[in-house]
Amino acid sequence: MQQIFNFIYKNSNRLLFLLLLGISLFLSIQSHSYHRSKIISSANFLSGGVYERINNVSEYLNLRTQNDALAQENAKLRSLLFNAKDTTATPKLDSIKGLKPDDIIVSKVIHNTFNTHENYITLNTGSLQGVKPDMGVINSLGIVGIIDNTSSNYSTVISILNVKSQINAKLKKSNHFGSLTWNGKSTGFVQLTDVPRLASIRKGDTIVTGGQSVIFPENINIGTIDKIEIDNQTHYYTIQVKLFNDMTNLGHVYIIKSKNREEIINLEKKEKKDE
Repeated sequence: MQQIFNFIYKNSNRLLFLLLLGISLFLSIQSHSYHRSKIISSANFLSGGVYERINNVSEYLNLRTQNDALAQENAKLRSLLFNAKDTTATPKLDSIKGLKPDDIIVSKVIHNTFNTHENYITLNTGSLQGVKPDMGVINSLGIVGIIDNTSSNYSTVISILNVKSQINAKLKKSNHFGSLTWNGKSTGFVQLTDVPRLASIRKGDTIVTGGQSVIFPENINIGTIDKIEIDNQTHYYTIQVKLFNDMTNLGHVYIIKSKNREEIINLEKKEKKDE
């Protein structure tokens, strides 16, 4: 213990300098958006590289599981081919829920958190591949999250399992919509709030993305109604939604390019200025 005190005493000037330097850098980053964005981008670049190497090792160890999943998927595809009316026709994937291939960027999850209240996902694609903040992320089962920050070759996603996430969603069988949030409890369920009591709903109904979002196209799958509650204060429904996705086991995902997003946002800003 005495040696520690002696070290601090001998190097007090240097330690004080480092402390003040750290404080000044922190204050500078907090007060300047440019500096803050550069720090976040650099952090994404460094952590992305580490996560990708860890993911490569994990993938190698789980090759048997992945091969089994691919075998099952191939069996389903072959079944569709054999049952097709015209077996000579070559199957063609034109879209994913109305999206053309040019509207998506294929990416892979290299890091995924799901055990905190603010969960994030790291992908192995970034700005060089055309990824931008506020792009929607989905997979074949449903929505995954929204792009938060990017570096050159990596990006972070605000998972739908994040208490700050808020996404427009609706009942598939009607146009009654609400806000999709997460209460921080179960990884298999999210909550749809502010659904009016006029809506006809029942357990098992499908929940999809709404048409009021510039991030997700309409009718992307989310999950099914598991439980229905009524908020005594607002008298609106609060719906427990069982996710189609297993958010603890994500592989390849699709990042959605929204061609009309900037045009819509600029138009809405113009309307607000005119008011």
